[in-house]
Amino acid sequence: MCGIVGYIGEKPAIDFLIDGLRKLEYRGYDSAGVAVLDHRGTQLVKSVGKLKNLQEKVEGNVNGGMVGIGHTRWATHGRPSDANAHPHSDCTGNIVVVHNGIIENFLELKEGLLQRGHRFESETDTEVIAHLLEELYQGDIEQAVYVLLNKLQGSFALAILARQEPDKIIAVRQDSPLIVGLGDGENYLASDIPALLQHTRRIFILNDGEVAILEKESVRVTDRDARPVKKEVFAVKWDPVAAEKGGYEHFMLKEIYEQPKAFRDTLTGRISPDSTRVTLDEVHLTVDQIRAIRKVAIVACGTAYHAGLVAKNLMEKWVRLPVEVDVASEFRYRDPLVDPETLVVVISQSGETADTLAALREGKRRGARVVAVTNVVGSSVAREADDVIYTWAGPEIAVASTKAYTTQLIALSLLAAYLAQVRGTLEKPVLSRLLAELKTLPAKAEAVLAQEDRIRSLAGRLVKHEDVFFIGRGLDFAVALEGQLKLKEISYIHAEALAAGELKHGTLALITKGVPVIALATQESVFEKTVSNIREVKARDAFV
Repeated sequence: MCGIVGYIGEKPAIDFLIDGLRKLEYRGYDSAGVAVLDHRGTQLVKSVGKLKNLQEKVEGNVNGGMVGIGHTRWATHGRPSDANAHPHSDCTGNIVVVHNGIIENFLELKEGLLQRGHRFESETDTEVIAHLLEELYQGDIEQAVYVLLNKLQGSFALAILARQEPDKIIAVRQDSPLIVGLGDGENYLASDIPALLQHTRRIFILNDGEVAILEKESVRVTDRDARPVKKEVFAVKWDPVAAEKGGYEHFMLKEIYEQPKAFRDTLTGRISPDSTRVTLDEVHLTVDQIRAIRKVAIVACGTAYHAGLVAKNLMEKWVRLPVEVDVASEFRYRDPLVDPETLVVVISQSGETADTLAALREGKRRGARVVAVTNVVGSSVAREADDVIYTWAGPEIAVASTKAYTTQLIALSLLAAYLAQVRGTLEKPVLSRLLAELKTLPAKAEAVLAQEDRIRSLAGRLVKHEDVFFIGRGLDFAVALEGQLKLKEISYIHAEALAAGELKHGTLALITKGVPVIALATQESVFEKTVSNIREVKARDAFV
């Protein structure tokens, strides 16, 4: 969810860069930077923290220069710092790059570059791109970029400047958005429309595998093999506030629709191309340590706690280990049975949840190994855990978590599959089927979102009620708990979730004519049992 901006024209680039980055602040970031070319060379300024920190550094230090690129970073590889902020340059400072996305094979590329004498200034995956271009550059930055694309694996949006060719910006898109804005004697680049609206309404969107060459008077687009691509320009009619929300009514709706991309980002590089293996480079447990685990303790709060309940089901089934799930605020007060043979898994979107952080420390105090699942690089939970699995969901602006929850489910599924893989508790064909199914989740999410009209119509019927019940068994019950939390958190309608088999133990008395009951029935093994429970509430004239 980082932000990219670029400008080439007849005006000082820095004005647009700072303004454009400010328009992208809603996407969330932890550092920012700019690179501007002028007759003196490349002026590169970076700062951790808010844009005002960058602006203070820029004032008086960046003057003139009519071509430049800028970036707001949401940390992935390496904690927030000046050194890890973008743009990144090669050894000579001749080539600078900003990047959104993840380079899957950056470690392999970096090892080769180090062996060939390159010096790295950051912990990022992005810096390898600048150093690779340094090696590939032979007087034509466009040609160097085409060769580069055959070496990179992963998702990326790139903006590239070469000091020797100050009359152009090269932009590349692969799975991360990039938008080109057209002006008169000037052209613009951004990762989202709001950055452009005060400057131009004429834009086009790059597609995956496309390269744009921006010059003052023209923009050319090619595919990754340098073949020309014709783009259709359209006029944007959004107002700036609507544009920040991507045209959606509110941020929560926008974030719901960002889930397919968040799924892809969270899965990227973690499942082998043939779907036979999980790769979790962030988890440094040895084979012997994994095999020595005797119990798993999952600790979290709220939505993350509900994700942990799903993980319990998966781990017990796949890994054949006993799993306890605790609300973090209760964990350290019950004298938990945790020891060096326990794997503690803490889950926190922000990485700063106070109760979860306290539980993490309690687990470590008792000698347990702690794995964190979080969305924020450099957060307290990420720093203090032994191992971290990041959910590449990007920032969530809406209070109610959507994509953070679902990417936590993916990350926890990957962890469960990884433990099963090492311990040999899943047959290889079964593991391969599971991993192949995980890869289909982005497309399945898109299929669900395509039912918006039906869902909106159903919501119109439910909103008239004061009580809603959710029922399900097993995994469905764990998910139902999150469903009822979301409904009451967002609509203020009273909602309650219960294991479907518990209906007869009291709650059935509350099921009266017309009361909505949302039944989750996605598991073949308990499908008929759940259908039986649906008949029970239907018999009392519930709306199911």
